[in-house]
Parts: sequence; C-alpha cells; structure tokens
Amino acid sequence: MSQIDDSMRNQIAALLRVINFTRTFREDTVPCEIEEGLFLGSIAAANNIDALKSLNITHILTVASSLKPVHTNDFVYKVIPGGGVLVHCFVGKSRSVTIVVAYLMKKHGMSLSQALEHVRSKRPLASPNPGFIQQLKEFEKSLQEPTKNK
Repeated sequence: MSQIDDSMRNQIAALLRVINFTRTFREDTVPCEIEEGLFLGSIAAANNIDALKSLNITHILTVASSLKPVHTNDFVYKVIPGGGVLVHCFVGKSRSVTIVVAYLMKKHGMSLSQALEHVRSKRPLASPNPGFIQQLKEFEKSLQEPTKNK
C-alpha cells in the first residue's frame, strides 16, 4: 500500500513541476527591476526579446549551467558597464535571487534581511533555498569582518 502512495506522490509532484514550468513560461515573461539597471527574472523573461529591448537590457547573466544563451548575437553574456543587466536562472526564484541579494549586500552595505526584503518587494516569489541562505549568511559575516590587509 505504501508503494502505491509513494508512486502517487511522485506522480503528483511531477505534475506540479510541469504546471509550475508552464506557468513560468506563460506568466513570468517580463524581468523585474530590482534597482536602476538591475533586473531579475526567469528563463521566460530572458527569452522575451521585446521586453529586454524595451527595458534597455544589454547584458544577460545566466545562473544555471544547463541553460544555454538564446540570443547570443543580440546581448552580451557577461557583466560589463553600460545598459541594464538581467540575472536569471530557470524560475528566477533561488539561484539568480541569491546572486542579486549578494550583489546588493556588497554594493549597498545591506544586511541579508534588508537585501532579501528589497528583492522580495520587487519579485515576491524570491526564495533562495536553505543552502543558499546559509551561504548568504556566511557572506554577510565576511562583509562585516574588518579587512585583514590593513
């Protein structure tokens, strides 16, 4: 009986992943502006060339090794000065959020909670996984330590 229950749970989980994937591609197609020139989004947002151009996004940082750049001739796939940058992973919920939160902490001296709250105010589904939260806590501590090279 428990094998049937496990099988049913696995099927339900797989269906939920497909629904989430479909929703992402249909509904999450516009990058969220976190601050001037910094955008966060999903793979669907990264594929929306009209939105990218209208928002003056000239650079794309993909934070997922399995995702290949889709507009290789239209955008710079590394961060260099000028234009806006879109940071994205597949859903724009954990990996890319972690990178943007760390950037805000470093650039603006924000605490982890301040940076995450700011990102969530612009992108409510932002939710780094527990491992990334732990890494961000360690990064926060390292930012608070006095430099050893003084």
